[in-house]
Amino acid sequence: MSRISEEQVKHVAHLARLAITEKEAQMLTDQLDKIITYAEQLNELNTDNVEPTAHVLEIKNVMREDRANEGLPREEVLKNAPEHQDGQIKVPGIME
Repeated sequence: MSRISEEQVKHVAHLARLAITEKEAQMLTDQLDKIITYAEQLNELNTDNVEPTAHVLEIKNVMREDRANEGLPREEVLKNAPEHQDGQIKVPGIME
């Protein structure tokens, strides 16, 4: 018994804006059924003594202190700008 139908595969392909042939739909149905069957093997595992976790490895974020640093002098920054006006970098307008 297939766990996914060819119609479901075609529906998902349509939602993803994928054009698939009849042959591809059959092939994908078979492949997805095998993937689902393999993943269902996890249901057979005894997880009674396994604590829930968000990640299999213990990960710790190492964050630096957030502090403001002095930036470049305005004149130096404006030297690199293709256009500037009144001490500001001039960019093309995007709104009318």
